[in-house]
Amino acid sequence: MTAEQTGQAGHVVLDHGTGAALSRELVELVVEILGDVHIGQMEDSATLPVPSGRIAMTTDSFVVDPPFFGNGDIGKISVCGTVNDLAVSGAQPLYLTLAMILEAGLPLAKLRRVVESVRDTAREAGVKIVAGDTKVVGKGEADQIFLNTTGIGAFHRAPLRMADVRPGDRLIVSGPIGNHTVHLLSVREGLGFERNVLSDCAPLNSMIAALRDAVPAEAVRSMRDVTRGGLAAVLHEYSAALRCTIRVERDALPVDHETRMAADMLGIDPIHAANEGCLALFVAPESVEEVLTSLRAHEYGRRATVVGEVLAGEPAVELTDPAGVVNRLAELRGAELPRLC
Repeated sequence: MTAEQTGQAGHVVLDHGTGAALSRELVELVVEILGDVHIGQMEDSATLPVPSGRIAMTTDSFVVDPPFFGNGDIGKISVCGTVNDLAVSGAQPLYLTLAMILEAGLPLAKLRRVVESVRDTAREAGVKIVAGDTKVVGKGEADQIFLNTTGIGAFHRAPLRMADVRPGDRLIVSGPIGNHTVHLLSVREGLGFERNVLSDCAPLNSMIAALRDAVPAEAVRSMRDVTRGGLAAVLHEYSAALRCTIRVERDALPVDHETRMAADMLGIDPIHAANEGCLALFVAPESVEEVLTSLRAHEYGRRATVVGEVLAGEPAVELTDPAGVVNRLAELRGAELPRLC
């Protein structure tokens, strides 16, 4: 796209949102970057085959601050977040939409970076971009770029349901917690931790598919991707829905040393920290070793570990310290941290 076409050399301008020639040229740029990840149709809606009698559908909006960080950006997060939401339900992710709200003045180089991240992450996840939209707002009316994605997946086996979790089931966390939060806060505040603590942002559908192929159908009762609100939010959700107690060993939680240092300095608890590449899995006790073996064979599950258990009792989340003292983990009523995903 030339400077004459943009109306302002190398930047998004308001006329990119008029629906006229500049809008078409912007869409053509995005489609060109997406390449084979885009289905190649430019109709008002996509016509798609669905290889199953039942589908999963999810949608999410992304307003990440900062939208560009050390080992990722808002484009990568948008694909990972949507793909993971489909995969933890037991569906195979197939299709995504991509809607962008662009702030006038956004450098086209940054837009290209985001779309390239969408393309590369969609390729890794094996999904196609099937529809999209772009809107342009005035300078100061958005933080560079906001994204919305909707995902569609197909069920080839029984869905995973929260209601199938029962007392005695073990809680497994697929990898370290808190890295995404520490990385973005460090980038934002210039703390220096971001060089050694990277975001865990990743599409987890291939790991989930390999796991479900490797273990009996009843081995994994339910799972959630651990995102905003952290592991604590997931556990409180399950505890309230199941009307049971979930007890976690504090020292068993996988937290990297530098992440813990940064969290202590920032006054945050990693159990409340946002993640973008971590699963909480509720697993039948007799299948724990099989599940761990499968997860650890995948690059995104090498640090998988058992951290707790589901117990009969009143709804509560409990933490056990090294001395064996059990304390209740209170549910946060608001945000301990700024939005990071």
